[in-house]
Amino acid sequence: MRAGALWSESLLKSAGGPLEDKGAPSPSQPFEPSEEDKLVPRSMHDSYSELVLPFASSVQVLEEYINASGGIRSGKLMENFDSLAGSVAYKHMLGPSVKTVGSIEDRGFYIVTASVDRLDMLSPLNPKRDLRLSGLVIYTGRSSMEVVLKMESIGGGQPDEPVMIGRFSMVCRNAKTNKARKVHPLIISTPEEHALYSLGAQMKQRRQISAMQSLSQVPPTSAEAEKLHSFYLKHGQGQNGGSRPDQERVWMGDTHLSKCMLMFPQERNVHQKIFGGYLMRLAYELGFTNASMFCRGKIRFLSLDGISFSRPVPIGSILKLESMILHTSSSDEYPVLVVSTHVVRKAID
Repeated sequence: MRAGALWSESLLKSAGGPLEDKGAPSPSQPFEPSEEDKLVPRSMHDSYSELVLPFASSVQVLEEYINASGGIRSGKLMENFDSLAGSVAYKHMLGPSVKTVGSIEDRGFYIVTASVDRLDMLSPLNPKRDLRLSGLVIYTGRSSMEVVLKMESIGGGQPDEPVMIGRFSMVCRNAKTNKARKVHPLIISTPEEHALYSLGAQMKQRRQISAMQSLSQVPPTSAEAEKLHSFYLKHGQGQNGGSRPDQERVWMGDTHLSKCMLMFPQERNVHQKIFGGYLMRLAYELGFTNASMFCRGKIRFLSLDGISFSRPVPIGSILKLESMILHTSSSDEYPVLVVSTHVVRKAID
């Protein structure tokens, strides 16, 4: 979520200056809820939140999102998705009647995006229709929340049409110790809620299994090694690398693309770090640019497999983004080319 307070006020607080609200608790003594407050059960609907982007009725809003060809910038919508996921998570923790998040000192905890598990584009974006973004918490662990978001085209005298769905993993931290803080459990009462809860549990389990099977933890399996060897035999030998004479070959290292950026306070979140949705947009747009250069033509975004936030990006740091084409393929549905890109972000204080 983006910050509402002025950056000058944040600097004043960090320097030990007077707080604007004299009645606010001291940062050294944050409010710590009771154990009972931590474990108050919530229903899924308690966390439901939505946002409507009136593209059809507001030229000003459309101007903020329009791209060079007259369509909608998907990267800007990813910013909204991440912000909405944060709103959903805070609403689950603070209750359905909450109007503002408040300060970290007041609530005693903060919530961050741990990862984006998946984004799928279901249909093209239509700038002549409004967009409704909605979401809710579908699963809770000890200190984590699984949030599902949906984007729909609405209005224009047509039925609502799903455009994009996304799955976010949010974690809660104690404001004083920065350690895990318990989140409210969910009340499951209907068959539909049981199905959503099971989906959330599967999402968390898949993420844990994927982490345990990472190359940083275990060596490649025999099946993976066999696939790599087959790929080498097909493409990695001789001057032409095993490719047909009429088939163009591009070395993976030649697809490397990078850029460096200064991180300014205008893109901060409520924790005075760089907003995760902004980082998502930067990574997506670099990957999109790389794929466009590789294909030398117009491309279409299909899905995002996952984004992991390993650590926050400080304001004033230098951010380096690196992208590379990892895989290309084709199918009956997409006979031309499907390009998979990988983007890595590194922050330099």
